[in-house]
Amino acid sequence: MRRTVAILLFDDVEVLDFAGPFEVFAVTDELSDYRLFQVQTVAPAPGTVRARNGLRIVPDHSLATAPAPDILIVPGGSGSRALLDRSDVLDWIRSRAPRAEVVASVCTGARLLARTGLLDGLGATTHHENIAELAALAPAARWMADRRFVDHGRIATSAGISAGIDLSLHLVARLCSPAIAERTARYMEYPWRNDGGLRR
Repeated sequence: MRRTVAILLFDDVEVLDFAGPFEVFAVTDELSDYRLFQVQTVAPAPGTVRARNGLRIVPDHSLATAPAPDILIVPGGSGSRALLDRSDVLDWIRSRAPRAEVVASVCTGARLLARTGLLDGLGATTHHENIAELAALAPAARWMADRRFVDHGRIATSAGISAGIDLSLHLVARLCSPAIAERTARYMEYPWRNDGGLRR
């Protein structure tokens, strides 16, 4: 089954937060004859998104047109803070989460999972500089500063920026196979260690 991967984009999104997972899932699909993942980008509204430091992206879908994802990736960056009061974005995440196989945040994308209540009662992580902020936003979660990523099956979180690559490779290993994830990491020349997410 070819899984649909939706990556949420928004103004001031951290570039590697979304580009790292995009590369992992897209390269995995390419190396597997386009049988495993269809990666799509989704923004709150149609039009160009301006990522952090000026990179401009034209997402594939708006919230209104995006297909239901099997895997939903919520990246972070300073722009994720502005979305905490966007009911349309929060409602979209809430409505997609019960039907998704995995909902994962990268870095401060955890803000949005926290605001929607998806992290309550779970261990979670985020960028090391934002642990205290996220602990205040989601006091019912257990914030784990010693982890590069935390995977609870349906809900997963990663630490900052490049840690989203580790989480994505971990998800490929779990959903497909470790050999497929290792082949992707070799192609990307990324020094991946399948170590359960402990910080290096």
